[in-house]
This record gives sequence, structure tokens and C-alpha cells, in this order.
Amino acid sequence: MSEGLRNLIEKKRIELIELALIKGLSSHAVLTVSQELDTLLNHYEIANNKENQLPK
Repeated sequence: MSEGLRNLIEKKRIELIELALIKGLSSHAVLTVSQELDTLLNHYEIANNKENQLPK
């Protein structure tokens, strides 16, 4: 699994937490960052599934 993708996910997660603490959970900015994190997590899941389906 891509170490770079995991790092991006962790950075985005930290960004989301910090933004939520500052702006509140219902902020448009928090929603946007949450959607970005969801996209990264979806990419991770797809890549992980492909990796697990490869013949060994």
C-alpha cells in the first residue's frame, strides 16, 4: 500500500479535526475537508482491495 496515500490521509484527518475545533462541525469548510478525506479513504480502500486480489 502506498505510504504516500496513508500520509495524505493522516494529514487530512488532522486538518479536519483542527478545522472542526476552530469553525465547528457544521461549517462549510469542515464539510469540504471531510469530503476530501472521504475521497482519499475511498482511494485507499480501492487500492487495498486490488492489492489483496493479486495472486500470490
